[in-house]
Amino acid sequence: MVIVRQSFIGLALRFFSSFWSRWTRPGMAHKSNFHSKGIKLIKKVLGIVAAGALLVATLTGCASSSTSEGGLIGVAMPTQSSTRWISDGNSIKDALTKDGFTVDLQYAEDDIPTQVSQLEAMLTKGAKALIIAAIDGTQLTDVLQKAADAKVPVISYDRLIRDSANVDYYATFDNFKVGVLQATSLLVGMGVYASETSTSADGPNAKGPLNVELFAGSPDDNNATFFFNGAMSVLQPLIDSKVLVVKSGQTEFTKVATLRWDGAVAQKRMDDILVGSYKGGAKVNGVLSPYDGLSRGIMASLEAAGYSNSTAKGLPFVTGQDAEVLSVKSMIAGEQYSTIFKDTRELAAVAVKMAEALLKGETPETNDTTTYNNGVKVVPSYLLTPYIVTTDNYKKVLVDSGYIKEADLG
Repeated sequence: MVIVRQSFIGLALRFFSSFWSRWTRPGMAHKSNFHSKGIKLIKKVLGIVAAGALLVATLTGCASSSTSEGGLIGVAMPTQSSTRWISDGNSIKDALTKDGFTVDLQYAEDDIPTQVSQLEAMLTKGAKALIIAAIDGTQLTDVLQKAADAKVPVISYDRLIRDSANVDYYATFDNFKVGVLQATSLLVGMGVYASETSTSADGPNAKGPLNVELFAGSPDDNNATFFFNGAMSVLQPLIDSKVLVVKSGQTEFTKVATLRWDGAVAQKRMDDILVGSYKGGAKVNGVLSPYDGLSRGIMASLEAAGYSNSTAKGLPFVTGQDAEVLSVKSMIAGEQYSTIFKDTRELAAVAVKMAEALLKGETPETNDTTTYNNGVKVVPSYLLTPYIVTTDNYKKVLVDSGYIKEADLG
């Protein structure tokens, strides 16, 4: 752009010089008509030069503001159907942009081929690093090999990418603990545990029996098994001792998993359970749900079957995860019992720091180098802390921290 500016000004000056030499030739300067026209032409030329210089300067300024010194980083998110992923994507983009990077943020709406195509396009555009929240953590092997061939580092974001050696780092929460907290909050709600610090049945309903049903996340999401295994580490001893009864008999992950974390799928399964296992006045006391979107589908099924806080039947205690606004509003209304808060702003900050460290040739900070084996390698990870949220603490944890605006909760 500097060369273009110099060429433009140089051309204008040569034109002006040529004109001046002609105007000042002997016999020309005394002709008033030519003199008058010459002065006007000089002013016109000077105006063109000034305007051209201003245009070039403007173009130069525009180019510098839209081109990032840090380069391009690709960010692949699974879907915009969950407000959680919108928040994640925006947090990552804002942080990277602030640090001087250009960001290609894409959502694949839970379509695997679309996400693969988006990642390939990011590499074609020259992305220097990829941050990926995979739809299916087993379906990215080929595109990650392309990234490795181009020496582009890959950060697995929240969902572990499996079956590939070309995953450099993993940013996530303590997913086993998420499950432990979900089970703990369920037991507190049902009165089996006296408090969230309990580790054995010490509440008013410690002896049961209480009817519970179990839901898990998508089988193609590595986190889903961690959530479920964490929850069952707490619930299984109580199932074995008959304090808790799963009337449907569905306790294996393969039986309770919910493909793509789809709330409609969860609602249909809850419908089937109620029809098949809860005839003759039997009541569901609690439901382990690993995600708010599933929880809302489960609640819709229960309410359609006559469960309501306005009747003696009441609503079961239903857990969740991600502190989505709709579910927090449901909690405030006395419907969903709890959710697990994972501050995605902190997770985004960790992923950004990892990417920037890698591009500087530095080693990113991690706090777990043993837990997350993706089937090919143990991926060095940074785990963040999750928290139980109920109506007792949602204002302090969610509103006061700025994660949710109080106005959004109505």
